[in-house]
Amino acid sequence: MQIPGILACALLIALAVDRWLGEPALRWHPVIWMGRALQRAGEATAPLQPTGRDMTSFWRAALCWCVLAALCVCLAAALQAFIMAHAPWWIACVLLGLLLKPLLAWRMLCSEVMAVESALEQSLQDGQERLARLVSRDVHGLDAAQVRESAIESLAENLNDSVVAPIFWFVIAGLPGAALYRFANTADAMWGYPGMRSGRYWQWAGKWAARADDVLSWIPARLTAAALWLVAGCPNWSALAANAKLTPSPNSGWPMAAMALALNVRLGKPGVYVLNARGGQAARASVEQAARMASRALACCIVVAVLWLVSMVVVKA
Repeated sequence: MQIPGILACALLIALAVDRWLGEPALRWHPVIWMGRALQRAGEATAPLQPTGRDMTSFWRAALCWCVLAALCVCLAAALQAFIMAHAPWWIACVLLGLLLKPLLAWRMLCSEVMAVESALEQSLQDGQERLARLVSRDVHGLDAAQVRESAIESLAENLNDSVVAPIFWFVIAGLPGAALYRFANTADAMWGYPGMRSGRYWQWAGKWAARADDVLSWIPARLTAAALWLVAGCPNWSALAANAKLTPSPNSGWPMAAMALALNVRLGKPGVYVLNARGGQAARASVEQAARMASRALACCIVVAVLWLVSMVVVKA
């Protein structure tokens, strides 16, 4: 079997493993390994106090990012090449699928979002505490509707970051592409802050990581928004584009705006932005509907990815 066909089968196997088995143990999880390496590198690069224009921290962190990213890509490329060269095609499909699985996480994302709603039914404080596991913003001043808004936003944003984007880069560049994206997204989550976080100043040390994630997420974020737009019955695309530009991020606003318009609810971060300002308040039904809509959008993306890989097999035949 040709390489694109093996990648298509591996993708389906990875998604099946995600659905039925979920995440591997933390000690075997490559994203956890990435996070630990980034934490150690961050401690060596980001200053403890705010500074002015700090190009030393910027270039030191950029160099650390490049070295760690190269290690991830080289290891993934070596594993993929070894499997392709020495394993029968059906074993290669299984092994690549198992290696791809930890780089995407749909089941866990859905579970965490619905857990926020379940906690909210117990009390507002329980809902806030559960939400704090999903978002980096201060959750303690949020009311019930705002907790739901944040959960839906996290679902939409991470539909891209945790699932669609890794699939996109896997289709483009195989296991090395998915590994590079997952590393870049993890680095942005840990380093990409415009100020103090966890006792360190990231304004300059985190800038490279933030921009690298922006570049790698640019196309997938818009594909995710397009999939949500499609399954919602094609709402006003110009309104989607206009709302997407309201967020500070050049990418996360796209899937979040698409979800807000698809559900006809208002989503926002207090004091920063409001998406679909004329929409209604998020309710329990909104969270459940968002999960169903995200599932359908993901299914569309999977079909397109598999068809693209199969078409490459046909072209090369």
